[in-house]
Parts: sequence; structure tokens; C-alpha cells
Amino acid sequence: MQDQFSIILYFFLVVFVPFQVTSLYQPFNEDMLGLIVFKSGLEDPKNKLSSWNEDDYSPCNWEGVKCDPSTNRVSSLVLDGFSLSGHIGKSVMKLQFLQILSLSRNNFTGKINHDLLVTLWNLKVVDLSENSLSGTIPDELFRQCWSLRVLSLAKNNLTGKIPESLSSCYSLASLNFSSNQLNGELHSGMWFLKELQSLDLSNNFLKGEIHEGVQNLYDLRELRLGRNFFTGRIPENIGNCLLLKLIDFSYNLLTDGIPESIQRLTSCTLLNLQVNFLNGSIPRWIGELNNLEILDLSSNTFSGSIPSGIGGLTSLQVLNLSTNNIFGSIPASIKELKSLYVLDLSDNKLNGSIPLEIEGAVSLVELKLQRNLLGGRIPLQIAKCSALKSLNLAHNNLIGSIPTSIANLTNLQYADLSWNKLSGTLPKKLTNLTHLSSFNVSYNHLQGELPIGGFFNTITPSFVHGNPLLCGSVVNHSCDRSYHPKPIVLNPNSNYNNSRTSLQNHHHKIMLSISVFIAIGAAISIVVGVVAVTLLNIHVRSLVSHSGSPFGLSGGEDNSFSLEKDPKCGKLVMLNGDVVEFSDEVNNLLKEGNEIGRGGFGVVYCVVLRDQNFVAIKKLIGSSLTKSQEDFEREVQKLEGVCISFYMTMIKAELCFLGEQDHCVLSSKIQSALGYTAPEFACRTVNITEKCDVYGFGILILEIVSGKRPVEYMEDDVVILCDMVRSSLEDGKIEQCIDEKLIGHFSPEEVIPLIKLGLVCASQVPSSRPNMDDVVNILETIQCSSEGQQEEIQ
Repeated sequence: MQDQFSIILYFFLVVFVPFQVTSLYQPFNEDMLGLIVFKSGLEDPKNKLSSWNEDDYSPCNWEGVKCDPSTNRVSSLVLDGFSLSGHIGKSVMKLQFLQILSLSRNNFTGKINHDLLVTLWNLKVVDLSENSLSGTIPDELFRQCWSLRVLSLAKNNLTGKIPESLSSCYSLASLNFSSNQLNGELHSGMWFLKELQSLDLSNNFLKGEIHEGVQNLYDLRELRLGRNFFTGRIPENIGNCLLLKLIDFSYNLLTDGIPESIQRLTSCTLLNLQVNFLNGSIPRWIGELNNLEILDLSSNTFSGSIPSGIGGLTSLQVLNLSTNNIFGSIPASIKELKSLYVLDLSDNKLNGSIPLEIEGAVSLVELKLQRNLLGGRIPLQIAKCSALKSLNLAHNNLIGSIPTSIANLTNLQYADLSWNKLSGTLPKKLTNLTHLSSFNVSYNHLQGELPIGGFFNTITPSFVHGNPLLCGSVVNHSCDRSYHPKPIVLNPNSNYNNSRTSLQNHHHKIMLSISVFIAIGAAISIVVGVVAVTLLNIHVRSLVSHSGSPFGLSGGEDNSFSLEKDPKCGKLVMLNGDVVEFSDEVNNLLKEGNEIGRGGFGVVYCVVLRDQNFVAIKKLIGSSLTKSQEDFEREVQKLEGVCISFYMTMIKAELCFLGEQDHCVLSSKIQSALGYTAPEFACRTVNITEKCDVYGFGILILEIVSGKRPVEYMEDDVVILCDMVRSSLEDGKIEQCIDEKLIGHFSPEEVIPLIKLGLVCASQVPSSRPNMDDVVNILETIQCSSEGQQEEIQ
């Protein structure tokens, strides 16, 4: 009996126990198998995965791998910055209990597997950022993403649209698709991700309007949509997202002003709206955002003055209002900005003087006030900004001498005081600024000897150019040391007070004499002008009375006629505003011999007036051009008083003056304007407005930048310039659209704003096109920005 029991026990140990042990370690073998296969398809130049040994019974101690203690299964795979390259294969999908997958800052290539989130349904964090992944984001990727909390695909080469299925990831708290080549509009489902706290879609080619649904994301903390092609207004109720701390809408095509609802975002620390087409004034309530650390409204078309309440931003570190149309003075409340280290108010229309209260901004590192209308003296108090490294006051109307106290700015590295009206000599103590690498005082009224020592021993000559009274070896103008000022001799017997009184009386008499001469001269000029105008009027009236109507028409002896005798008279509207009678007999003059031109709407004839002046008369063809005589007269009436030479209304490159002799090609036929005409011309029910000219101007911009025709006929295809440029911009291949003649003269970053403007002007929807006033402001903004960049490079 015991033998039988021993046999049964032996059989049990031999047969069943090994199976139990195998089942115990099977999960580890499955996780290990997936990781080993994953490693085999990678290149590991830094040997970061050397600890991944297939002979180990568990991967839990491998580099970058963590296991869940309760299940002993791999729950985290973090290989950030390992310099790995290769494909993210299907072997990763064997890690069934994986919750964190982070492979950022590597060189992974290929497409994203559409079954990644479907198979690994436990995933909460997926970070594949800063790789070289390509292709589109699969729509099937988000079929089962209920557990996903963090998703980052930033800084890859992904293209296409953002899938609508993303709205299924209702637990998503952080979404980052920035720095890719994604295009298209944002679907409305994205704004139903109620738990979203951070949304970063910046640096793509997304377009359309920012949906009002963003106001439903009550838990949102960060919203980054910069460097895209978003148009329209900033959502009116964005202030409903009360937890917002960061708003970045920079480098878009947004218009209108700053919504008042932003006033409620008291937790906001960053508001970046730079490089848009925003207008209006800077709201007074901006000073109530007392947690704001960075405020950048640069490169827009804001006007009005800087609100004095801006001093309430006591936490502000960066204030950039450059390249706008802001006027008025710099508020004294600037002294309250104790934490401010960058103040950029350049390229505006600020006037007045630099406030003495600037000394209160003790943390200033950069002060940029160039290209304004500032006057007065450079305040001595600026020396209190001891941390200052960069000072730019160029292109203003500053007067007086350069304060010696600037030499106390021991950290100063860059200073530009050029193009002002500064006088006096350069302070010798400036040579003590050991960190100084650039000090530009060109085009002022400085005089005397250049300081010797320190930076001034190697100063670039262009930095002192335009000061003819400066002397020194740098300007090749030696200083005349033989001249000595004439000594002042005082009479000990004279009374000082009497001398001073007599001197003041002498100056007073001189001023009175000058005033009298000016008054007499002005009176004589007025009298002479009145007499001349009177005589000229009398002369003109006498000519009119003797010659009769000066607008009689003459076509030679055979064609002369009297308007007074003709009972059927109309009106000839002259472009200078005069109106004369016009008879039906003028048709005798409108003959082939007098024809000088022919267009799509009629023939132009040359007719000689009785005063031997030539006029051009255009005879319109077709009665369908105007609905009624009343409509026609109303349109013609607009031309009264308008007389502009060399003026053309059809906006196309062929009509722009070319060469020194203003040679141009003119056409009024609709066929020759193909590509320039707005799409609403094809629809008779749509009113034709000035926005049609804006469309043509947009095409003109694209034509100038690209060097291509609006419509080009290939062998098997027709290329529409507007569509081609928009497609290239979305694909990140904008360099292909730039004319080869421009390459080397301008960087693509400088051309992109111009191309964006052209595309906005050439919008298919007339209401989306800006007015020409706005276009001019935008062009000036682009020009100022480009000039500023060139100056910084120089």
C-alpha cells in the first residue's frame, strides 16, 4: 500500500509541479519576450539597455522598467533620452499591464501603430515626443482610450488632421501635439474633453477659428495655440476658464481686440498674443491681473496709450508692447514693477520723456525704447537700474548730453543711442564698463575727443559715424590741441548784479527786435499773397468772358460746332470737377481716325477742346453695364474732382510699373485678369465690393514672393498659385514657394508673415478678408519687425 502511495506521489511531483512552476513564471516570460524582441529591433549607441538580459527570470530590475508589486507585471517603460533609434514595433503590445509608456527624446521613426491604445487598454501615460515619427495620427488609435490621462506626440513629423475620435478620450488631462505638421480645423468634439487641464497644439498648420466651446473646459490651466493659422476673434467667453494660468495665441491671424472676460483670469501668469492682427486699445483692467509674469502684445495694431494701471502688475517680469501704434507717454507707474527684467516698448509712437520713475524698475536687464518719438534728456536715475545689460534708445528725439551716471551700469553689455539729438562729449568714465561689447552713438551731435581705453580702443567706426565734431583715431580726425579757450577777464570794480541786469536787458531787446521783424515779414507776405490771388482771378475771368466756354470741342474745320445752337445737349463731366454741355454732334468726332485705344468696355477717342487741350472720351458699349441712367450718373458723379495721373485700379503684377520708364502692360479684359479676380465675380447674386480688390492684392503678394503666375498651365495640369502656396505652407515646405531671386536676401521666417497676409487677403470668403487700411497697418508691422531683426543682426 505504501509502495502505491509513493508511486502516486512521485507521479504527482514529476507531472504536475513543473506545470505549476511554469504557470507561475509565465507572465514574466511574456513581458520579457516582448521587451527582448523590442530591444532586438533597436540601435542602442550608448548601450543603455545593457541590463536587459534574456537569461534573467524577471525584467523588473532592468533599466527603464518598473513592475507593479501586486501583480509582478511590467507597468512602466520609461526610456527618455536614451538615443535609441528604430521602430516602435508590435512587440511592445505584449506588455498587457503597461500603464506608462515614455519614449521621448530618441530617434524613433516610422508610423504610429493604430492598435497601440486598443491593445494596451491600461495605458494612462503615452509620451512619444521629440522623435522622428511620421505619417498621420490614425483615427483608430483612440477607439479604446478611456484610461488615457496624458498623451504627447510633440516634436515629430506627423501630418494630416487631428482625428475626431480623440473626443472618446474623456479622461484626458494633458494633450500635446505641438511642433508637428498637422493641418485642418479643430473639430468641435475636442471641446468636450471636460477633464482637460493642458492643451498644446502650437507650431502646426491648423486653421479656422478658435471654437467658442473652449469656454466649457472649466478645468483648463494651460492653452497653447501659437504659431498656427487661426483666424477670427479670441473666444469672447474664454474668461469662463477661471483656472487658466497660461494663454499663448501668438503668431496667428487673429483680429479684433482683447475680450473683457480675460479680466476674470486673475490666476493667469502668461498672456502671449504677439504677432497677430489684434487692434483696439490695451484695456485699462489689464493691471488687475496681478499674478501676470509675462505680457506680450507685440507686433499687432494696438493703439491708444499705455494704461497707468499697468503698475499694478507687481509680479510682471516681461512686458513687450513693441511694434504697435501706441502713443502717449510712458506712465510713471512703471516704478512699481520691481520684478520687471525686460521692458520693450520699441516701434511705437510714444512721446514725452523717459520718466524719472524708471529708477524704480531695479531688476531691469533689457530696456528697449527705440523707434519712438521720445524727447527730453536721458534721466540720470537710469543708473539705479544696476542690473541693466541692454539699453536701446535709438531713433528718438533725445537731447542733452549722455549722463556720466551710465558709467555706473557695470553690467552693461549693449547700448544703442544712435539717431537722436544728443550733444556734448562722451563721458570718459565709460571706459570703465568692462563688459561693454557694443556702444552705438552714431548720428547725433556729439563733439570732442573719443574716450581712450576699454571698449573704445576697438570701437567700430560706424558706431560713431554722423558726429562730425567728434575727433580721434577711429574717425580719422585728429583733435586740435593747440586751441585754448579765450580767458574770461573780470573787472574787480564792476558790480556783478548790475552786469547781470544789463545782460538780461540786452537779451530782452534782441528778442523784441527779432519778434518785430518776424511780424512785419509775415504781414508783408500775407498782403502780397492776397494781391496775387486777386489779380489771378481777374485775369482768369477776363479770359473766360472773351473766349466763351473753354470746353468747346473741335475736330478740325469740318467738325467744329457750337454747343449753344444744339437743342440736344448733355453734360461732359471733367475729372477736374468742371461740368460742360455735351452735344450729340460730338459723335462726329468719335470716329476711327481719332481712336487711341480699345478695351473690354468700350473705345477711347482723342478730342481737342477749343482751348487746344486734349481730352480722352470713352464710349461705353452695351446697355447692360448700368441698370438706369440714374445709376450711371450716380457712379460717374463719384469721379468729380478726381484727377490722378498714372493711377490704375486693376491690381495685378503686369500693371505695376516696371523699369525706369514706368513701362507697363494695360488690359481691361476679364480674360487677362484670370487668377486675380475674386470668386464672387462668378455669382451674380453676390454684391461686388472693395473686398474684390483685396483679393487681387493678396494674389499680387503671393506672385511677388513666389515669382510665379497666378495661374500656370502645365502639360497635364493647371496650377493655381493660391492653392499651391497654401498647400506648401501646410506641408512645411514654404521654401519651395519663395522666388529664387529672393533667397539669400530674406530668411523664410521673414517671408512667412507676408505669405500669411497674402493668403488671408485671398480668402474665398469676402468677409474674412481684411480692409486695405488693415492691410497697410499689417505691412508696416511686418516691415518694422523685419527692420528690427536686421538691426539686431548688425
